[in-house]
Amino acid sequence: MEEPKYRIRALHTGRTITVYQAYRPEIGRAAARDGRFPAVWKRDRMTWIKPSFLWMMYRSGWGAKEGQETVLAVEITREGFEWALRNACLSHYAHGFHTDQASWKRQLRRSPARVQWDPERDPRLRPLPYRSLQLGLAGEATRRYADEWTVSVTDVTPLAHEVHALVRTGDLEAAGRLLPREDPYPEPEGLLDHLRPRVPAEARARPDRRDAP
Repeated sequence: MEEPKYRIRALHTGRTITVYQAYRPEIGRAAARDGRFPAVWKRDRMTWIKPSFLWMMYRSGWGAKEGQETVLAVEITREGFEWALRNACLSHYAHGFHTDQASWKRQLRRSPARVQWDPERDPRLRPLPYRSLQLGLAGEATRRYADEWTVSVTDVTPLAHEVHALVRTGDLEAAGRLLPREDPYPEPEGLLDHLRPRVPAEARARPDRRDAP
């Protein structure tokens, strides 16, 4: 069965969903140690969370990029995650999906969250023809994420390095066994209607190389 172009795939339980971020060690290690983001973590800035482990590996260079050396798995409540999605808008204007650019810009200004869909990645970090959701949080959403929704914070940098080492040696089967199990998220009906662009059939298989923050 062909994978839908726009679908959330994530490690989740009946109550939580796991998302990924990467930070410099003084922030990432403190968050993992205490199970919450430290005071130095800016609650007034936009932060992007990613349900896809491999997209986080692509973004952080397997935890090797400067300022992204500590990779975190952040378990948050599904209730909070879905609140953010219901109050989000697309991060870019989509012709034929939004009424016009002016109305999209007004929506963007008042929304505490935004969504961008970027090509999912395979273990070699090559783009796939379907998308991975990136969720940007700002204002109220950022504060709720840090202080209300977070259930646990785990440093998964060793896992990132272990998977990367196996990929480099060509042992993709072993690497795949270590990857988090990211199943389709059981989204409530209508949750993504305002975030899932409609695209022409001929464009559905073309990967978009635009990358989110």
